Amino acid sequence: MAVDDGLAADVQERLAAVESLLLESVHSEDPLLTQASKHLVEAGGKRFRPMLVLLASHFGDPAAAGVVPAAVVVELTHLATLYHDDVMDEATVRRGSPSANARWTNTVAILTGDYLFARASDLLADLGPEAVRIQARAFARLVRGQIQETVGPTPDADPLKHYLQVVADKTASLIAVSGQFGALLGGAPSHVVDTITSACEKIGVAFQLSDDILDIASDAEQSGKTPGTDLREGIRTLPMHLVLAGAGSGPDDARLRELLTQDLTDDTLHAEALALLRAHPAMDRARTDLRRWAEDARAELETLPDIPVRAAFTGLCDYVVSRTG
Repeated sequence: MAVDDGLAADVQERLAAVESLLLESVHSEDPLLTQASKHLVEAGGKRFRPMLVLLASHFGDPAAAGVVPAAVVVELTHLATLYHDDVMDEATVRRGSPSANARWTNTVAILTGDYLFARASDLLADLGPEAVRIQARAFARLVRGQIQETVGPTPDADPLKHYLQVVADKTASLIAVSGQFGALLGGAPSHVVDTITSACEKIGVAFQLSDDILDIASDAEQSGKTPGTDLREGIRTLPMHLVLAGAGSGPDDARLRELLTQDLTDDTLHAEALALLRAHPAMDRARTDLRRWAEDARAELETLPDIPVRAAFTGLCDYVVSRTG
């Protein structure tokens, strides 16, 4: 993804400031809380959401006082959800290291997530009531998405629509807020803020759908994780929902649908399901759906002023599609 040199340098410089404030924000007078809070911060991560805040601020003034704190707020919120997710999923590894719940206990992990939410709220208080309201509503969507994912669709609901709503609430909502905070706190015009918010939500959905495809189609070296992880864990993603909904057809449809309703922790069954899914027309349909989300985001972005940051965002739309091959 090509980015203007000056824009890239500015974002990189401010990301360093984000990292510094992030580490400062998770410090506590309690040694265990500090250690547990730094656990995921120091494990790294893409800092994708803070980067979006910093990029979007270039539609206004990137040096505005609230921009870096807002970037820290979204990352603290994201990290807090990871602590809670690992408890709910009974995960043992996160970012290549033992998860907090595995290293300490579920109680410590939950309370650490709560602490990060509190630290995010503390920073938000200095950004004004509108920022607090935006974050609160996004947090409500995050919780709703997690509950909907946990409970699953009702008998009369469309499982695919339910899944896409979960993706929008659980994943895309905070990505949308990242763009919104950057533009808003950078002082961009209101129509720019609204457009960036909407486009970033679509980019957020597209990123999750591309992860769905990569989990099936890529090898371990490309994706950085074991292929078919979602299959093995019983998580139904876009391609699986499309198969079960009857998208496309193939000679092994009945067998694949049967496998997708079974426990696939068995290596032989998992390998069979993964091979059938990779060859199924639903994968092409999933890529078509991914392109549509990315193209819709691009169409919105192209209504904005033609400046380097717009090109960076449209490049992101291209990247989210190209990463799936």
